[in-house]
Amino acid sequence: MIIQQFYDKGLAHGSYAVIRTGKMIVIDPARNPQPYYDFAAQHDADIVGVIETHPHADFVSSHLEIHETTGAVIYCSKLTGAAYPHETFDDGDVIELNDIKLKAINTPGHSPDSICILLVDEEGRETAIFTGDTLFVGDVGRPDLRENVGNITAKKEELARQMYQSTRQKLMTLPKNVVVYPAHGPGSLCGKSMSPDLESTIGRELRENYALQLMDELEFVKTLTTDQPFMPKYFGRDVELNKNGVSGFEDSITAVPRIDAESALKKGILIVDSRAKAQFRNGHLHGAINLQDGEKFETWLGSIVGPDEQFYLIAENEEKLDILIKKAAKIGYEQNIKAALLAPLNGNETFVDLDLDSFKANEDEYTIVDVRNHGEVAAGKVFKNAISIPLPELRERVAEIPADKPIVVHCAAGYRSAAGVSIVSSAITTVPVYDLGEVVTEMMKPHPTLP
Repeated sequence: MIIQQFYDKGLAHGSYAVIRTGKMIVIDPARNPQPYYDFAAQHDADIVGVIETHPHADFVSSHLEIHETTGAVIYCSKLTGAAYPHETFDDGDVIELNDIKLKAINTPGHSPDSICILLVDEEGRETAIFTGDTLFVGDVGRPDLRENVGNITAKKEELARQMYQSTRQKLMTLPKNVVVYPAHGPGSLCGKSMSPDLESTIGRELRENYALQLMDELEFVKTLTTDQPFMPKYFGRDVELNKNGVSGFEDSITAVPRIDAESALKKGILIVDSRAKAQFRNGHLHGAINLQDGEKFETWLGSIVGPDEQFYLIAENEEKLDILIKKAAKIGYEQNIKAALLAPLNGNETFVDLDLDSFKANEDEYTIVDVRNHGEVAAGKVFKNAISIPLPELRERVAEIPADKPIVVHCAAGYRSAAGVSIVSSAITTVPVYDLGEVVTEMMKPHPTLP
């Protein structure tokens, strides 16, 4: 028996392949199915099944494409309301791969239709469990993503109560040596306190996972519904996309229009410029958002740009443009790209540097905007008079920023402030808008107490 984890660091997403005697099952596949095809070929295996633990909110799954390409059966809970060809997979249902079994366990909590998959090995031992977004290493799935979308909706308090029962009655009763394989790791927005480790055991989670400690249901609900991270704009749409299934990955990215760098762009269409901050500052198109290519590009893209909003995508070269289109496709946003192009030479908008000494000496002469998330601000402000507007909310709330004095934007390390400055400067043109940038990391350090 082979168990293989495929991990996408950009979305902190873990998917899996289970192989036994030439047959392979894929669990919670990512948008690009090629790695699973390659792995199956490497082990001379046929992909016979795809299991969806629930309709994912944070990425688009390739379950339908794998089915159409290989003939593999798609399995999901009957509660999913799946519009694609499938077989239901709920409590009591079993998939047999020769002498090993995959058993469905309904575990509502993160979503009403969540399942976990218990693996029973060739000797009849409960060996591993694929927990989807129900149980993570050090955390459990957030319960607030299905209040308004999906085949079945439920309030976060109701789902939190269901999570309490799912963990106590079904997962925590498993043997302590059962290996836990979750669908997400640290950095995912599907939970709030994940460990850096990408697998665990039931025994370890019983000892270390805050959500599995001794508490009554009321305390659990309060704990689970408090301090969850922000919800990107695209999450609701991806639930619906995954409930229906999407078109093939390669065909979809190939269909993205490419235009010449000097082409006239249609007015009123958002521009996302992925170049490094220094390049962007030296010359960009009016109104462009500087969303730099990086590890979390796709998450920030889906947090700032609406799920039904078109945009032009700019990169510094063709190779990076190809990569960014694929990243956009991971969350279903390749469909939103009006056209992709290289950086135009006529980008004449520039930013000037902040006079840091003047700023430090005269902070009250500036309007300071903190674009960190609410939880970060609650843990401590960098500037006591700063206006707090998290980056995902900035485009909608930019009118709240006074325009009577120069504006300084900051985050925690410089990535978000670069995007923030580009958003604010497009809307407010009567005063200078500055990026505090990476300097903020020094200002956030605690100063040693003098003896």
